[in-house]
Amino acid sequence: MSAASCLLTEDQFLCSICLDVFTDPVSTPCGHNFCKTCITEHWNINVPYQCPNCKKVFYSKPELQVNTFISEMAAQFRQSAQQKASSSSSEQQAAKPGEVPCDVCTGTKVKALKSCLVCLASYCETHLEPHLTASRLKRHQLIDPVENLEGRMCTKHDKLLELFCKTDQMCVCMLCTVLDHKTHDV
Repeated sequence: MSAASCLLTEDQFLCSICLDVFTDPVSTPCGHNFCKTCITEHWNINVPYQCPNCKKVFYSKPELQVNTFISEMAAQFRQSAQQKASSSSSEQQAAKPGEVPCDVCTGTKVKALKSCLVCLASYCETHLEPHLTASRLKRHQLIDPVENLEGRMCTKHDKLLELFCKTDQMCVCMLCTVLDHKTHDV
């Protein structure tokens, strides 16, 4: 297994709906894999039943069974990733007061290196790695670490509040300055 695990990447164990390692992976009749909960919730919202990957339509809801092979492989991958994370996080320093802590670390919170504007989370070196290697996560916009990222996002445009409108005395995003505050002193 150790020789084979070198050939396997995290991308192969990610559910394309939740973008996390599979939990109770199931296969659709078209052959795509998803977490059982993810595809069930997707189909509860979207009718007709359609594969999120290839858009194949199923006229009746397919019966899903947990794919035990993929489930075991994902569990081994998750365990390997946790062991790697715990060994590398013990080498990293805990976040000091004033530093942004990693949102994923359990136990000792390590200093975050970047914050993701898509995930609205901050990541240490270990937990940032999927954003640098997984093709789906590479598209996410990373910025220098910011605490309370959700509170710093424009609720209207889902962009970072990075400017201040002096006229309205409020923080605004770039789109706000073009749309709602274009005549204001920003």
